[in-house]
Amino acid sequence: MSCFYLDLLKIKDPSFMKRLDIQELEALAADIRAFLITSTSKSGGHIGPNLGVVELTIALHYSFNSPKDKFIWDVGHQSYVHKILTGRANQFGTLREQGGLDGFPKRKESIHDVFETGHSSTSLSAAAGMVIARDIKKEDFYVIPIIGDGALTGGMALEALNHIGDMGKDMIVILNDNDMSIAPNVGAIHNILGKLRTSDTSKQTKTNVNGAFFEELGFMYLGPIDGHDIEEVITNLELAKRAKGPVLLHIVTKKGKGYQPAELDSRGTWHGTGPYKVETGSFIKPAKRAASWSSVISNELIRLAEMDERIVAITPAMPVGSKLEKFAKAFPERFFDVGIAEQHATTMAAGLATQGMKPFLAIYSTFLQRAYDQLVHDVCRQKLNVVIGIDRAGLVGADGETHQGIFDISFLNSIPNMTISMPKDEVEARQLMDTAFSYNDGPFAIRYPRGEAPGVQVVESNTLIPIGQWETIIQPLDAVILTFGPTIELALKAAEQLEIEGYRVGVINARYIKPLDEALLHKILKQKIPILTVEESLLKGGFGASVLEFIEANNYRDVIMHRIGLPDEFISHGSVSIILESFGISTTGLVLKIKEMLAQSGKLRAKRL
Repeated sequence: MSCFYLDLLKIKDPSFMKRLDIQELEALAADIRAFLITSTSKSGGHIGPNLGVVELTIALHYSFNSPKDKFIWDVGHQSYVHKILTGRANQFGTLREQGGLDGFPKRKESIHDVFETGHSSTSLSAAAGMVIARDIKKEDFYVIPIIGDGALTGGMALEALNHIGDMGKDMIVILNDNDMSIAPNVGAIHNILGKLRTSDTSKQTKTNVNGAFFEELGFMYLGPIDGHDIEEVITNLELAKRAKGPVLLHIVTKKGKGYQPAELDSRGTWHGTGPYKVETGSFIKPAKRAASWSSVISNELIRLAEMDERIVAITPAMPVGSKLEKFAKAFPERFFDVGIAEQHATTMAAGLATQGMKPFLAIYSTFLQRAYDQLVHDVCRQKLNVVIGIDRAGLVGADGETHQGIFDISFLNSIPNMTISMPKDEVEARQLMDTAFSYNDGPFAIRYPRGEAPGVQVVESNTLIPIGQWETIIQPLDAVILTFGPTIELALKAAEQLEIEGYRVGVINARYIKPLDEALLHKILKQKIPILTVEESLLKGGFGASVLEFIEANNYRDVIMHRIGLPDEFISHGSVSIILESFGISTTGLVLKIKEMLAQSGKLRAKRL
């Protein structure tokens, strides 16, 4: 038995692995797996995907020479083992924290992270670009994209396979097949891989009829092989290195391998987690005050679907995150998980709408941008009645740049026929859902953030909210704050603090981001009071920009107005509250800005109401 021991915290680069034998590599795998479980139990993170690629990642770094040879991790959430082997184990205590280790590959973090990922199905296209550049420059290195079976359902991945096979250039594609996306995988390609996975006669190369799908695309197919057998993986990697042209190596792995709660997960619960107790697998969560926003919207969707059989729900591989499992169980014939295929999901919703159905497209803000052309060309241009549930709207925190939901207002604002809304609480969520499914004049987007809703009791109500009508929560006298969604709470606290100091600051719930409440804006502008807009989204092209455009279009002069929101940059990972505070999106930030504007208007003086 080997007495091999290595302090993972002292690893500087992967070169040491070349000196290890198979038994020592297996011991290294056990150490890394234990480290991952202990570390993520404190920080949270994408534990399931990383436990599944421990042996694969070790074999890759053993067989190749990073960073000369290029590893491209599709999605990137499974790159923790890669980070450990490239000298970053000592940073795992800061994983996904402000200024700490990123949860995805990051070029500025390490020379071994050659391409940044976060969204799915991009690795093959990036790899194609790298091999073309390599050959033009007459350089010599391997390019190895690692893509999961879930990501392979994305249209972009299939487009890249088509091109790579046609080019015939040397590339080694690793298909990490764990029979899962985030939730269980779906689709015909998944079914093809399932047949390969269970075939007893598939361990052949060119003559393998089971690999015909890939071979007809121009790839040499190897596998399927056991992704947890380091020696077998290395043997096949060495075989792939000697081949000419593109090779696809089919590796079968187990998501959550080595930690029973994660291994037994069939829903996707252990894909990404918060902190948990290692001994029991129970999650450590703060006491829950209210249902999540996703649950609130899903429950309203079920209520409406019970009354209208035309309502259907579509998700691009996020049934768990979007809380649509209850809907799927209640209405299996009206629920569609199309896999990681946002473009298809959006135009499919458009097709349903042309036939009188009422589609609800549940999609994270960050993934909606993947279907922009379909929104413009297929949904908005045809003025089709598609309700879009924009989940995770606003900052999401730990997942960082690739997942912040801060662009949707800006890119939806410019599309004709689009209505954009955001509720402040559960009551308004019900009213906006009722309004959206009663609306027959084009697409209707409802934004809602990650996390818990305020916990407001919903009473039976059939109240619809007229399109573009805002709500005056506090009547303005000295100044006014226009905002929507979760920042309303900040505005109310700021107004309360300013009232103590003698200033009456109005708070307007701009629940319709588009169209604006023009009548109310005219009324406010005629008061000639300072206007502050606040949004947890980009300032460029955002809500405040729309208000400025309105002021300019209507020839209002000498208006004191300021916008608080997010700057023209990608926002890194970290605590949402800390990020917001850094950009002045806090009670203190709002109070200071209002006082600054009151001073500019000559109203900053001690006064009593």
